[in-house]
This record gives sequence, C-alpha cells and structure tokens, in this order.
Amino acid sequence: MNSFRRSPPSPSALKWLGLVTAIWVQSISGNNYTFSNYSAALKSLMNLSQLQLNNLSVAKDLGKAFGLLAGLASDRLSTSLLLLIGSIEGLIGYGAQWLVVSQKIKPLPYWQMCIFLCMGGNSTTWMNTGVLVTCLRNFRKNRGTVSGILKGYIALSTAIFTDFCSALFSDNPSSFLALLSLVPFAVCLAAILFLREVPRSADDETEEFKYFWVLNAVSVAVAVTLLVFDSIPNPNSFLSRIFCIVLLSLLVSPLVIPLHSFLKNKGGSGEVAEALLAGESGADNAVEGKPVIGEDHTIVEAMKTFEFWIMFVSFLCGVGTGLAVMNNMGQIGLALGYDDVSIFISLMSIWGFFGRILSGSASEHFIK
Repeated sequence: MNSFRRSPPSPSALKWLGLVTAIWVQSISGNNYTFSNYSAALKSLMNLSQLQLNNLSVAKDLGKAFGLLAGLASDRLSTSLLLLIGSIEGLIGYGAQWLVVSQKIKPLPYWQMCIFLCMGGNSTTWMNTGVLVTCLRNFRKNRGTVSGILKGYIALSTAIFTDFCSALFSDNPSSFLALLSLVPFAVCLAAILFLREVPRSADDETEEFKYFWVLNAVSVAVAVTLLVFDSIPNPNSFLSRIFCIVLLSLLVSPLVIPLHSFLKNKGGSGEVAEALLAGESGADNAVEGKPVIGEDHTIVEAMKTFEFWIMFVSFLCGVGTGLAVMNNMGQIGLALGYDDVSIFISLMSIWGFFGRILSGSASEHFIK
C-alpha cells in the first residue's frame, strides 16, 4: 500500500488531466468576444458616440495584437507563469470595467478605459498560448484534434458566459463583467496546479482515439445544451438553475478520462522513467537536423517557411471581419428592434464552435 502511494501517476494520466484543465481554461478564455454584452452600458455611462465605442472595441482587439509577447515568453517561461500573468492582467482589465459599469467609481477618462480594455483583450493571449503550446507538445500525434477541441471551447466560452449570466443575473452587464474578471482568475489558478508539459510516453493509439471521441461527444453535448437553453423563451428560475447544473456537470465530466487512464496504468513509475529517457533521446536526435513541418520552430525559422506566411495572410484577411460583427452585434440588434441581443451573441458562439471542432478533426484526418 505504501509503495502504491509513493508511485507517481503515469505520464498518460497526467497529460489527459492537463488537457481537461486546459479545456476549462479555454471555456472561460473567449471573453474577448463578449464586448457586445456590456458595450451599451459603457456607451450610456460614459456618454460615448458610436465612433468612440468602436474605438474602444479596437483598443480591446489591439490587446490580442500584443499576443506576440506571450508567444515569445512561452519559450522562456513556464506554463504556470503564463497562466498567472494572463489571469492577473484579466482581473485588472475587466475589474476596472466592472467598477465603472457597476458605478462603484466615476467613469474613468477615455484613454484609461482604452488601456484597461487592451489589458483585458491581451490577457486571453497569455492563457491561450500557455494552454495550446503545452497541450500540442503533450499530444504531438493528434495536434489537429487537440487544437480543434481547445479552439472550439474558446468559441463556446462566449455562449457559456452569456447564458450563465442570463440564467443567474438576467443579463445584468455589471454582473457579467464581474464574471469576466473573477472566473478566469480562479480557473487559471486551478490550472496552474495540473497543466504542465509531460514527458513523452508510448500510448495506445486506439485508446487515445476513444478518449478523443469522448471529449468530442462531451463538447457537442455542451453546445447542444447551450443551444437548447437559448431556444427557450423567457426561462423561469427553476429551468435556469437546472441549465447551470447540467452545464457544470458536462464541463466536469471529462475528468473520467484521466481517472480511467490512471487506474489502467497505476504505479507507472517505470513508464515515467522510460518516457524521460525517450524524451531525452528524441531531443538529441532533433538537434541533428533543421525542424520540419509539425515540429517546434523558433519564430525566425517559422518566418522562413511559405506555410507561415499563408497562415499569416489568412488570419490578417479573415479574422477581422468576424470580430467586427461580434463587436457591433449589440448595436445591430438594438437597431433592428431587439431589446435582448445576448441570444445572437450566444448563437454565433455556438455555431462558431461547430466550425472549429470540425476543422480540427478534418485537418488531422487529411494530414495523416
């Protein structure tokens, strides 16, 4: 019994536990897409014109442009430190906005609000970078699938935040901003304990395939739950509480995967040692030649490849249009005569999830 307690968990169980906590982080990392949920309150309290409000959203999006800092830091700082930086920055950025919208303080000068929105937007880049880099290194044979799942939950996070606030606080913008500042901070602190790079191990590919199917099924179930809640007109407090319980249960349910992996490979100290040796020998072999597509590159090495510039131009031309619509969805809905525009934001989030998770699985299939 004592030897069992001293034996470390297997690398397989650790990396799956890390992926589950990464999913939780991504579930609360899409706060950059929720501006429309509280933009009307900012516009009213600060007496802003539509142009000034648009410039605030630009300042928020500019925070993501500084994501390069998180990328550079990811090669030098631990995942835990990346998550800590992102969570603290988000706490400050969205916390300041909450103070203004809740009228705890007088509206801040316009330039200061731009800085706090920029900080809020930049905070998610630290979380996303830490999560993606670590999980892609842990699942080198299934990078497309892992990327699709994690990026899909970023899309869902907008609906998760929106529907939770709608269910518990009746779409109150002040309560919504309190969630944006406190929940990511708490989740990142929890992820710091479990999300880390794990030594490579020889895992059963059939087992991994089954685990990913479970994760995909849970992800779709989360999306369908959100979709069903959005389709209920004016849900009462009882239905809202049931929705919150079901959604939280679904988000916790992937923990059965690392638990199953641990029970199957318990007492895996020998596996840990073998994985460490395999990782060291693999690293030695990687030094002998230049990195190829699918392996880790430095920024300079990546910029010398044609594939990098294809992705760069694709993001430059494609991502901004979606953000422009998301940022102005509140004003679009109000102009069309809708009093509550949160359902449109939630629906865009849910259907964006399906596109992301399908693209991840499809890319992995065609690459293989």
